[in-house]
Amino acid sequence: MIERPAYWARILKALGRSKITALLGPRQCGKTTLARGIAEKLDAHLLDLESPSDRTKLQNPELYLRHIPGLIIIDEIQGMPELFPVLRVLADESPQNGRFFILGSASPDIIKNTSESLAGRVEFVDLHGFDASETGKEQLNRLWLRGGFPLSYLAKNEEDSVAWRDGFIRTFLQRDIPQFGITIPAETLRRFWTMLAYSNGQILNSSRLAGSMGMSDKTIRSYVDILNATYMVLPLQPWYENIKKRQVKSPKIYLRDTGLLHNLLGVNSFETLLSHPQSGTSWESFVIEQILRRSPGQDYYFWSTYSGAEVDLFTSFRGNRIGIEIKFTETPKTTRSMHSALNELALTKLYVVYPGADRYPLHDRIEACPLPEFLAELSSDY
Repeated sequence: MIERPAYWARILKALGRSKITALLGPRQCGKTTLARGIAEKLDAHLLDLESPSDRTKLQNPELYLRHIPGLIIIDEIQGMPELFPVLRVLADESPQNGRFFILGSASPDIIKNTSESLAGRVEFVDLHGFDASETGKEQLNRLWLRGGFPLSYLAKNEEDSVAWRDGFIRTFLQRDIPQFGITIPAETLRRFWTMLAYSNGQILNSSRLAGSMGMSDKTIRSYVDILNATYMVLPLQPWYENIKKRQVKSPKIYLRDTGLLHNLLGVNSFETLLSHPQSGTSWESFVIEQILRRSPGQDYYFWSTYSGAEVDLFTSFRGNRIGIEIKFTETPKTTRSMHSALNELALTKLYVVYPGADRYPLHDRIEACPLPEFLAELSSDY
């Protein structure tokens, strides 16, 4: 059992100040396990909308829920979207009652329903799979290879982990996507998802993908929106400002869970991963996801010019402009692109995050930093 203290703290804080707390995340990322722990700790009433008996209790939801004291936890709420206006009414009735903790697999529908029906009453907490702070730096390669979904990461061997991820992908495409009201053939979306895997870490080129899929640019963008809303991909937005060089203004696309990325690429072992042509962009995906998890609420961008200068991540923190370059090498070196980023973006510091063990300066404002040390530094800042 891997403890998840950061999420516990975030959830308990939200429950203490908000009438409704919504825990959103992809299927099988651990929402129900956390909810059961919260229910036991706070003596809350738990309803699972995948249980026929619990759904029967909610035939008249307003009447039933009004008479339950204390915190009410509702799991898989996307299965009954008609509950959202009922929760709004109950949350407004009295300061003492009407506290709800709702859980759902993120989708365009649930985000829209929650935002519209519960505006001003709900606080969101996004839950993901395991991250490096939970598994420990000794297991970094395992986490990178298998991804963070608990049943994939905790599988007893690589074969079982790969099999679980294959099943997850199949179920996501054949069951979850249709349940969200999205009518896209499973094989079509899988083909598109696989194309994104082979384009991982690249600028999104809707026209090229549209040509390959025989679709319009608009359709391609809608597919990206679906996979983004369900936590499967990250469209990393560009940073651009008024400088003389022409800058890229389209997003980069990353698959968020490297375990799923590796299945779509046909990578089934760490040895295969190290020799795969996509190993560098897979490492980039992994590092970016770990950084985003460690600094929730902080805005990150990439920066790139058509002349070749770029930086993988750019952010502004406490008045300082910080750049992050991600390199899959044991011996990172400075490049012309790094010096260009230092000057053009007026960076206070540029970190080169790499899979080695030693931290050392490459320049007076450029430092090579192992991923665990960089994440520890982020944790101390936030």
